[in-house]
Amino acid sequence: MLLSMRDDEGLGRITLAQVAQEAGVSISTVSKVLNGRRDVATPTRVKVERILDENAYRRTTRAAREAPLIELVFHELESVWALELIRGVEKVAKASGASVVLTESGTRHAPGPEWIEGVLRRRPRGVVLVFSSLPSEVKQQLLSRTIPFVVIDPAGDPDPDVPSVGSANWNGGLAATRHLVQLGHRRIGIITGPEDMLCSLARLDGYRSALSMAGLPADPELVRYGDFHVEGGRERAAELLDLDDPPTAIFAGSDLQALGVLEAARLRDLRVPHDLSVVGYDDVPLARWSSPPLTTVHQPLRQMAEGAAQMLMRLRSEEPVATRVELATSLVVRESTAECRQGR
Repeated sequence: MLLSMRDDEGLGRITLAQVAQEAGVSISTVSKVLNGRRDVATPTRVKVERILDENAYRRTTRAAREAPLIELVFHELESVWALELIRGVEKVAKASGASVVLTESGTRHAPGPEWIEGVLRRRPRGVVLVFSSLPSEVKQQLLSRTIPFVVIDPAGDPDPDVPSVGSANWNGGLAATRHLVQLGHRRIGIITGPEDMLCSLARLDGYRSALSMAGLPADPELVRYGDFHVEGGRERAAELLDLDDPPTAIFAGSDLQALGVLEAARLRDLRVPHDLSVVGYDDVPLARWSSPPLTTVHQPLRQMAEGAAQMLMRLRSEEPVATRVELATSLVVRESTAECRQGR
């Protein structure tokens, strides 16, 4: 590791010239790496990043160089819950005199390499990511530029050292299934999200726990993995409803999937909730306007976004923060669930 020099505040710090000398490159090449430029060979960029990381390089002029922006990064902007997250981040950004920049990465679990190059050029005050994981190299690049980041986590559990805000997915699955059990349902289907997403598995575990507590078997035939979208919900519901012994209730892992369940029931002349009870997840605004209004698990999306943005502000001011905040979910009972009518 290089011997560090000392800045005006007495903090250990290396210079760009020292980094360039250690890496065997020019100062301008180090500057290009710091600025996210693409015209640097990958081996050279990796070597420079390693030296910066080993020496805990930090900029001393962050406030002077940063833009009054908070970058909010999604893997996709089509989801109806994206608007709730945007509103939450925007509220905190406005109060701090910043604007929100929206970025769509196009990958489900982590932002791609093109994004990090852009964010290093834009130099926002901080980054809020709607992802379940953050590659170590991306974390180090953000840290070395003193760009704080927080993950909003409806999709899983990020690494323990990544600041994040999430919700109680297991409790949500438990509450939804327990509600249906209390209504007398014994064959309860579930359409969860993708099986490689931890939130899907947590909700499924909550479902299984509720059945176990009621002394009911967890029939694998009643479990379907979906994609959180309407069409996927309709297709998986069709599979369940066409079984020889179909469920009398279905717990869908998102409100969009629940809308697909309603459509599958309509196509089979099944009345909700008279013939089939349906529970969704998220409690997005359209859930109350579906026909019938949807019983669902409320995930506090806007509060999660506000909490993430507030955590970001505390990280900027170097206040101590909890690395993981988990908000409670709650069941909202509307008109899509009713007592089980046997022999339908």
